[in-house]
Amino acid sequence: MAKRPLILVTNDDGITAPGLRTLISVMNQLGEVVVVAPDSPQSAMGHAITINSTLYIEEMTIDDGPQKEYACSGTPADCVKIAVNEILDRRPDICVSGINHGSNSSINVIYSGTMSAALEAGIESIPAIGFSLLDYSWGANFEHCTTFVKTIAENVLENGLNDGVVLNVNIPNKTASDIKGIKVCRQARANWKEKFDKRQNPMGRDYYWLTGEFINMDQGEDTDEWALEQDYVSIVPVQFDLTAHHAIKTLNTWDFNA
Repeated sequence: MAKRPLILVTNDDGITAPGLRTLISVMNQLGEVVVVAPDSPQSAMGHAITINSTLYIEEMTIDDGPQKEYACSGTPADCVKIAVNEILDRRPDICVSGINHGSNSSINVIYSGTMSAALEAGIESIPAIGFSLLDYSWGANFEHCTTFVKTIAENVLENGLNDGVVLNVNIPNKTASDIKGIKVCRQARANWKEKFDKRQNPMGRDYYWLTGEFINMDQGEDTDEWALEQDYVSIVPVQFDLTAHHAIKTLNTWDFNA
């Protein structure tokens, strides 16, 4: 009898996050689930890893299984590394990260702990998906996400992914009946116009809160931002190879011997 797929589940909002609990419940329908997630929120950690301090893992039970669960003291990328090297007895067939509380579309993918966990799996040649819901609240309703999460994960399990490619999936904060479907997209060209809110603590020391406005400079109708605005689930294939291949030819015309 063939083994059920081994599914590694992680996130960046922490092991108790409602989005993660929803993702676990869906993955339990598809295979054997092992959860390795941060023991506290690690949002916007990007691809940070722990090298100057120790890491701890603790097996625990939050919801009834059948999944096995481990809380890790490190970052989302740490969770994947320690799962693959220390916890799992075989390579996972897929790694899913999320469901994130908030958007990871467009430029947000750069800062995302959710997507960095998925990309870490991709580096290990494990098919991986990062899921995010466009609702930042802890009490977000993830019920309408489950059908899309299951469908996309089933497709990856059946078809695989190109080596080095990871899927960045964002889900509108709409009811299931209002979501029109799924669009495969490119990442929109956008950024944050940032500023710091400067304040002073009771001891007279200045401190700062980072704030900003999201600016979408891309008018294309093939982007993740467009799809989400039109009430579609967006899928963007991303990669960890950051080489700007189109620039190599130009750079080779420069005189570096001057």
